[in-house]
Amino acid sequence: MKRAILSAAILLATTPLAAQPVGPTYIHAGQLLDQPGKAPRGQSTIIVRDGKIAEVRDGFAAPEAGARLVDLKSQFVLPGLIDMHVHISSDDNLLRSRLEGPGRDVEDVFVIAQGNARRTLEAGFTTVRDLGGDGRTTTSLRDAINNGAIVGPTIIPAGTMVSVTGGHGGVNGLNRAYTDAVAAGRNNICDGPDGCASAVRAQISVGAEVIKFAATGGVRSNVAGGLGKQMTDAEMKSIVDTGHSFGRKVTAHAHGKEGIDAALRAGVDSIEHGSFIDDETVKLFKAEGAALVPTAVAPIAALAQARRGDAPAPQLAKAEEAGIAHANSFARAVKGGVRILFGTDSGVAPHGDNAKEFALMIKAGMTPMHAIKAATIDNADELGRPLGAILPGRDADIIALDGNPLNDVTFLEKVDFVMRQGVVHKLGGKRQPFPPQ
Repeated sequence: MKRAILSAAILLATTPLAAQPVGPTYIHAGQLLDQPGKAPRGQSTIIVRDGKIAEVRDGFAAPEAGARLVDLKSQFVLPGLIDMHVHISSDDNLLRSRLEGPGRDVEDVFVIAQGNARRTLEAGFTTVRDLGGDGRTTTSLRDAINNGAIVGPTIIPAGTMVSVTGGHGGVNGLNRAYTDAVAAGRNNICDGPDGCASAVRAQISVGAEVIKFAATGGVRSNVAGGLGKQMTDAEMKSIVDTGHSFGRKVTAHAHGKEGIDAALRAGVDSIEHGSFIDDETVKLFKAEGAALVPTAVAPIAALAQARRGDAPAPQLAKAEEAGIAHANSFARAVKGGVRILFGTDSGVAPHGDNAKEFALMIKAGMTPMHAIKAATIDNADELGRPLGAILPGRDADIIALDGNPLNDVTFLEKVDFVMRQGVVHKLGGKRQPFPPQ
């Protein structure tokens, strides 16, 4: 009975719903950034059929008989945004989560995740990579969204973050009875190369499409000391090799330099956070072809929570340490030509505020176009999915704004129109009925 609501969601997800609109949709765009990285087009028409981009024409083409017309003639139109680091089932109110957490069951977490998913989609993020939570909860939500039972972005789940015993993703800060009970239900905790390979396979068995592991300590763990390296080189190599053998990309939570460098040498595809990066680390990123997902809003949010007293005292010192170093490391990576992907760590930072990351990317030295490209085409390429551009054959994930984000990226913080896979979820700043009527 514990997973009754998740089983019900899966059953509902197998029931066909009106997830796709009937007939084609014509979108009249005042300005169109169809391929981030290239100059935007002027007045354009986007034709959507069966959830895909069918055609893009110059000017405002008259819609065919039976087609729906969406008038965005006064707006700036661009591809739906992609966030490579969220925790969709995490309550971003840390104090409430701490107080209520012991009484929450999987059903409660699933309901929280539903609300977070809708907030994220309506903020213009049509695809997210979930990097840690209960694996079954996240994959059930993913499937329900994909089948039209629930409103939300496309979700690429990582299952639960792989961690050594006592590490950032382990069971920390609980008494003996709770530690034993929680650890017995975990499949992500490992020690030694063989154990870590098994933990990766366990995440894949519950539907993980990407693998994440904790190479270093983290700000929001109560026991794991500091932000330094926590896994051995052999453990990291085993995780990366096992993930790759199953065709999964592998990413590492990593703050301290030693842990970042070790993960890069192990062949990881990307680094999350990267709080302590020096010139040697920049060279390693480029030599290994790995990307940085900086999550610049996260250390700011974590530090604010710790200073308010919402977080346990052990987290404050780590939040101070990471907060001071992160901005400089991010700027060093940008200047050094490290490949940057867009990700926020929403769940630490508030869900729905994902676009606040853009202003911090500009502060670190990126141009608005570079930042938008990171959140669209570059992220889509990393995921290997037909997203990130408004081109024939790609998913019809489209958003629209009142102003030009190439002049002011904060326009991305207020999205007026959202379409995901051909379905309009937000129009004129207002939530649309679902299923479409």
